[in-house]
Amino acid sequence: MKNYKIAVVGATGLVGRSFLRVLEEKKLPVSKYVLFASKKSAGEKLKFMGKDYTVEELNEHSFDEGFDFALFSAGGDVSKKYAPIAVSQGAIVVDNSSYFRMDDDVPLVVPEVNFEDALNNKGIIANPNCSTIQAMLPLKALDDKYHIKRIVYSTYQAVSGAGKDALDDLANEDNSKPLKKFPHPIYNNCLPHIDKFLDNGYTKEEMKMVNETRKILHRPDLKITATAVRVPVSNSHSESINVEFDKQFDMDDLISTLKSFPNIVLVDDPSTNQYPMAIDATGHDEVFVGRVRRDESVESGINLWVVADNIRKGAASNAVQIVEKLINNK
Repeated sequence: MKNYKIAVVGATGLVGRSFLRVLEEKKLPVSKYVLFASKKSAGEKLKFMGKDYTVEELNEHSFDEGFDFALFSAGGDVSKKYAPIAVSQGAIVVDNSSYFRMDDDVPLVVPEVNFEDALNNKGIIANPNCSTIQAMLPLKALDDKYHIKRIVYSTYQAVSGAGKDALDDLANEDNSKPLKKFPHPIYNNCLPHIDKFLDNGYTKEEMKMVNETRKILHRPDLKITATAVRVPVSNSHSESINVEFDKQFDMDDLISTLKSFPNIVLVDDPSTNQYPMAIDATGHDEVFVGRVRRDESVESGINLWVVADNIRKGAASNAVQIVEKLINNK
């Protein structure tokens, strides 16, 4: 089997470091890793694969030696400039920024849901938004079986999704320090505001969920609405998802459909207070689903509670899974 070369761009960030943890766990057939970051972080030492790696400064010649894959998590501006350079030197880029997600020529991929789209890449594969990724597993299972008519998202998103400065804001319990990330305190508070507000009154985060869901499920006209809220939890996103179907369903059959879908873990026993929680999802790559119950206000609908680690499955693990499946496919 070929030994592959992988570049990790943005290696010192929250997601970049998670890339490295997941890569260590996966033990892919890789002969060489090179870690890149901005000039500010260049020279930093990171422990990886049992040895110290020196982080290199990203520049126009970083990919000259040729890589098979490049994992990007350094923001949209970096992806815009450097992903095409990596592709020109032969790499397949898996990009965690939002820059390429809605590009018609770039597949937007959750491996359990639409991996076949990744096979039609032109050098760049986009990693979806963290809150979108975890929702796709149960929604794909249910859409295939019952055909979804409408989705209502309400998200309760962890602070780590906004980066290191956001975590510092969460730790600022007495609000004695200037806020680094949020417009209002996040400690002991909830902010119905993730990313910028748009002219339609929704935030970019909310519209990402709407548009990305349609693209991944190949349902461009699917009716979707979303409200995204930042909550004072350090890690793992929670989501209330209301789903209305075109077809009738049997609840036992629906539960069986969810249980049998890859990487869904059903945690749903109200009699013993068993349901998905952020504290339990952290550190895992599975998507946890519970509180499954019929929506009695419509003819055919349900409510779901969906929880996953936003840094792992919502970002790093999903990207590494894409690479792993591409290698296995070859």
